[in-house]
Amino acid sequence: MIEFATELARAAGRIIVEHFRSGATAVDTKPDGSIVTAADRGAEELLRTMIKEEYPDHGIVGEEFGAENTEAEHVWTLDPIDGTISFVSGVPLFGTLIGLLEGGQPVLGVIYQPILDELMIGTEGRTTLNDRVVGIRHCDSIADATLLTTDPNLVDRFQDPARFDDLRRRAAMTRTWGDCYGYLMLASGRADIMADPVMNRWDLIPLIPIVRGAGGVITDWHGDDPVDGNSIVAAGPDLHPQVLSILK
Repeated sequence: MIEFATELARAAGRIIVEHFRSGATAVDTKPDGSIVTAADRGAEELLRTMIKEEYPDHGIVGEEFGAENTEAEHVWTLDPIDGTISFVSGVPLFGTLIGLLEGGQPVLGVIYQPILDELMIGTEGRTTLNDRVVGIRHCDSIADATLLTTDPNLVDRFQDPARFDDLRRRAAMTRTWGDCYGYLMLASGRADIMADPVMNRWDLIPLIPIVRGAGGVITDWHGDDPVDGNSIVAAGPDLHPQVLSILK
C-alpha cells in the first residue's frame, strides 16, 4: 500500500500548500487547547474520502474527525498537519503523518513536508526519503549527540523535568526542531535523539516504522512498546539505552 499512502500524502499536501502563509487561514482553538485550521480539516476530510473509496473495509483514526471501524484488520492513522503551530507561524517544520496498522501493529509510516517536498516512507527494514534509502547516523555518545524535542515545556507537565535537563546538559546540542520533522531529521541522519514527553496515537504510530526502518530504536519514555504508549524516545541503537538510563 506504499503507492496509495504516497497518493494520500501528496493529496493532503496540495491542500496544505494552498493555505501556507496565505494570511487568510482562520485559527480555531479546540477544547484541549490545541489549535486547528481549515487546512487541517480539509486535508483530513480528503484523506478519509480517499481511504473509504479505495478500502471501504479499513478503519480510520484521525486527529480532527475521530475513529471509526477500529476493529478492522487494517486501520489508518491520520494527522493532516502535525505541527500546526509551525504551520500557522509560516515555519516549514510540520508535515502530514499517515500510518497503517495491520493486526494492531504499525507496518507503514509516512511523513510528508509539502513545502520542501520531502516524502519519507518507513516499512519493515527500510526507510526512504524521496525514494533514497536513509538511516540513523552513527553516534555512540550523548556528548556528541544532537537532541531534538518539540516543546520543552511539555516535559515539565508530563515527565520528570530534572532528568530531561540532565540529558539536555549532556548533549552536544539541543534544538526544538520538533513535531514530525524532527523524526524525519533523525531517520535521515541529521539528528541523533528525538524525545517527546506526550503524544497522541495519530502522532506516534507512523513514526514507529520510520524509525525502525532507518535502523533506530523507538520506545515510550520508559522504554516500553510505543504502540500503546503516549510518549516517544527515539535514537540509534547505541544511544537509546544511554538516553533511557538518564530519563528513567
